[in-house]
Amino acid sequence: MKKTNFTNRIKRKFKNLFSNDIGMDLGTANTLVYVRGRGIVLNEPSVVALNQKTGRVVAVGNQAQKMIGRTPSHITAIKPLTDGVISDFEVTEEMIAYLLNKAQENSKKLIGPRVLVGVPSGITNVETRAVRDAVKNAGAREVHIIEEPMVAAVGNRLPIKDAIGSVVIDIGGGTTDIAVISLGGIVNSKNLRVAGDKFNEDIIQYVRNKFKILIGEKTAERLKIDVGSVLPLDEPLEATMRGRDLVTGLPREVKINDTHIRKAISQSLILLLDSVKEVLEITPPEIISDILNRGIFLTGGGALIKQLDVLLSEIVKVPVYVADDPLTSVARGTGVVLEDINDFQEILIQDEDGIPLKE
Repeated sequence: MKKTNFTNRIKRKFKNLFSNDIGMDLGTANTLVYVRGRGIVLNEPSVVALNQKTGRVVAVGNQAQKMIGRTPSHITAIKPLTDGVISDFEVTEEMIAYLLNKAQENSKKLIGPRVLVGVPSGITNVETRAVRDAVKNAGAREVHIIEEPMVAAVGNRLPIKDAIGSVVIDIGGGTTDIAVISLGGIVNSKNLRVAGDKFNEDIIQYVRNKFKILIGEKTAERLKIDVGSVLPLDEPLEATMRGRDLVTGLPREVKINDTHIRKAISQSLILLLDSVKEVLEITPPEIISDILNRGIFLTGGGALIKQLDVLLSEIVKVPVYVADDPLTSVARGTGVVLEDINDFQEILIQDEDGIPLKE
């Protein structure tokens, strides 16, 4: 056994001389890339701009994000991931290839990288295979898949391998993952299609109905970040909103406050809170005891919505904590796993043949 471990360490060191280890948080809204030894090197929107005439990719990431809502008819800015999974395989492959190349542009490695990718919990075998194939085709020599709430827990240094229950709620762009973790596995979980993008849609619809103004996704995102709060604040927040008047067809500017945003996202927020209660209701009592002592950890971009931790704590009667730098929890977790991937084999998603990937 010792000889096998020693041999594996030698092989790993040899491969590291010629190849990078890369962690990727492949998100609906943003994709983060972690390179072992360098940390998080990229954080770009999961957006690709395509020229419909030639079929070629015009821009990826930040450049493509700037084009949303501003493109001529022959250029389309699209998000190739929907609800945390691949909806357009070829475009996703192009995006991953671009990000891998950009992350390694100053590296002089001879062979393709080993890539660890975070995906939503409850992902199907078909969706897992699509992610694996897309990353392989983008130039990776070896691909490992891991569930996002699990790797987010690793990123926040939670004791996932101990006989202690932990709850992680990862609110991303397309999905919210609610997971109860203990002894290196997920005890129970729920994947919900209510997250940042759904809140944006709610805001767009509310503004359309309330003010008869049409706004874009970027404006809705800005309003959610700047003035969004799930509970009344001591000092109300207010922002200026610009859009197209649906009555006159002309540009119009109005003020919007945190009360409006709260009303806009209320139904989606209720679904999210009810789902957390559902997961806790089927959690074993011993783990519930651990949760009462340790609390619930919020991560992902949605964790930054003002007062969400306070509201959730009031609803479920459990302490709720926002993780340090919740936007990067998954990416940081991939870095921890890559440091000694053999030690985390049991939490990786198995390959299409049902066999855990080994070095």
